[in-house]
Amino acid sequence: MAKNVNEQRLLNRFLELVQIDSETGHEEEIGEALKRLFGGLGLTVIEDDAKAKTGHGANNLFCELPATPGCENRDPIFFTAHMDTVVPGKGVRPRVDDDGYVRSDGTTILGSDDKAGLAVMLETVEILREQNIPHGPVQFIITVGEEAGLVGARAMDRSMIKAKYGFALDSEGKVGDICTAAPTQAKIHVAVIGKSAHAGVNPEDGISAIQVAARAIARMPLGRIDAETTANIGRFAGGGPTNIVCERVDIDAEARSLVPEKLNRQVKAMREAFESAAAEFGAKVEFASEIIYGGYKYDESDEVVRVAMDAVRRLGLEPRLFHSGGGSDANIFNGLGVPTVNLAIGYENIHTTKEQMPIRALVQSTELAVEIIRTVAEKA
Repeated sequence: MAKNVNEQRLLNRFLELVQIDSETGHEEEIGEALKRLFGGLGLTVIEDDAKAKTGHGANNLFCELPATPGCENRDPIFFTAHMDTVVPGKGVRPRVDDDGYVRSDGTTILGSDDKAGLAVMLETVEILREQNIPHGPVQFIITVGEEAGLVGARAMDRSMIKAKYGFALDSEGKVGDICTAAPTQAKIHVAVIGKSAHAGVNPEDGISAIQVAARAIARMPLGRIDAETTANIGRFAGGGPTNIVCERVDIDAEARSLVPEKLNRQVKAMREAFESAAAEFGAKVEFASEIIYGGYKYDESDEVVRVAMDAVRRLGLEPRLFHSGGGSDANIFNGLGVPTVNLAIGYENIHTTKEQMPIRALVQSTELAVEIIRTVAEKA
């Protein structure tokens, strides 16, 4: 079991990181800081060209820790976290409260999603070095643009990932919880095109795109479809003066499922709802859908899950496997053929100004990362 986590050093590092502005798309400063911090610990830091591909403020970072002597043949593994945050994330002023939590001053997010993961990575390297813990090759992969639709991970070059499998440090829940499944997501854009006319003089000569779209949305399945499938309308835009029959409406939507066949059925149902409503009114529909990331699903028979569960138990905790309805960079790594599960690291109320981070969870997450590395190193 990992011992002697330097809690104050870990906390100080977390506080340092959350005070570096890094709203998604503006990762310049945090990217430079991370190169300095990981490089200062003796790791080789390699950048890709994600900045040019995505327009975000930095590149993805691949920080490489070579194996200790005698462990060169152990499975190479990786840990991943993202350097960007949601808004409002500028000028974060963290405070350490007496109840063992770190919070912002309430005007911004805290940024523990995912600077808690970054702090855990750095402290893990410190512990490995200080305690001379044998380990195989480890990569720490840090992405940009996760909060903007996983764009940094989607821009990665597969050849830069040298690990056999890995672990994302980026999930809500108690330390010891392991996300073993997440859905495929389809993004959908629909344009409903009607016909304009004067709303008071000759409305019967027009076709209201708003009415057509509303009819379609009312008849399609939305929300929680079943235990594995969801769908949502996120944006409905169109119209103008009330004396003109609305000619065009644009709709942005999504559908997700842990089962690809169910996702296909849901997207088909949404398309058919728009097309049938348009046919009734004599309108036109332009419907486009795109899979923006694939899903994954593992169980206790998979090596990446077994390693995580063994490490959790070595800490005296009981692992809990769960399925998520959300996506993360883990989806992209799995889509690239690198088995990855997402580990809960204890942050709470993320994406809100009430976000909070238990200091104890920072410590436990570091202990877990060290135990995973130790578990892999001890495998025959």
